[in-house]
Amino acid sequence: MTINTENKRFKTTLEPVTTATANEAQKPHLETSQKQMGMIPNMYANMVNSPGLMETYAVGYEHFRKNSGFSPVEQEVVFVTISIANGCEYCAAAHSFLADNVSKVPVEVTNAIRAEQEIPDAKLNALSVFTRAMFEKRGNPSHEDVEAFLEAGYQEKHILEIILALAVKTLSNYSNHIFHTEVDDMFSGRAWSRN
Repeated sequence: MTINTENKRFKTTLEPVTTATANEAQKPHLETSQKQMGMIPNMYANMVNSPGLMETYAVGYEHFRKNSGFSPVEQEVVFVTISIANGCEYCAAAHSFLADNVSKVPVEVTNAIRAEQEIPDAKLNALSVFTRAMFEKRGNPSHEDVEAFLEAGYQEKHILEIILALAVKTLSNYSNHIFHTEVDDMFSGRAWSRN
C-alpha cells in the first residue's frame, strides 16, 4: 500500500494499462478510446484496470451525453460542478477543456464554477446550484431546492439525469483520486487544483 506522506492520500500501486499490456477484457475499451478520440486518456488507462468499472462509466457517460435532455453546455455545467465538488483535478481540467473547445460553454461560466462563484447566467446557475445540492445532500434535495430548479425551466426527469451524472463522475473522480491521475497534455491548459 502506498500513502502519499505529503498529504496522507492513498495512491494505488496499480499501473496504467496500455494496449500492449491489456488483457482480453481491457483491450476493447482502450481500442475504442483510441479509435474515437485518437488517444487513450490517462484516466481510461487507469480505470480499465477494472473492466467493469470502465464499462459502467462508458455506458453511463454515453447515456448522459445522448439522452439526458440537457444541452451540451448544460451537460458540461453539470460535469464541471460535480468534478469541482469532488475535488477531482483531472476531471475539472478535462471537462473545462471540453467546455471551452467542444461544448462551447462561455468561459466565464466555466471559470465561475471552477472558482465556486455564482454563474452569470441565471438558468445555468440554477443548474449548477441544484447539482451541487444533490451532491452535498447525497441525493436528498429539499422541496425548496427542487422548486428553484423547476422554476429555472427544468423538469423532474432532469433530476434523474443529474443522478446519472453524479454516478458517472463518482466512478471517474474516485478512480482519479486513488491513481493521482496526471492530467493529459491536451487538458493541461485548464489545470485546476483543489488547494
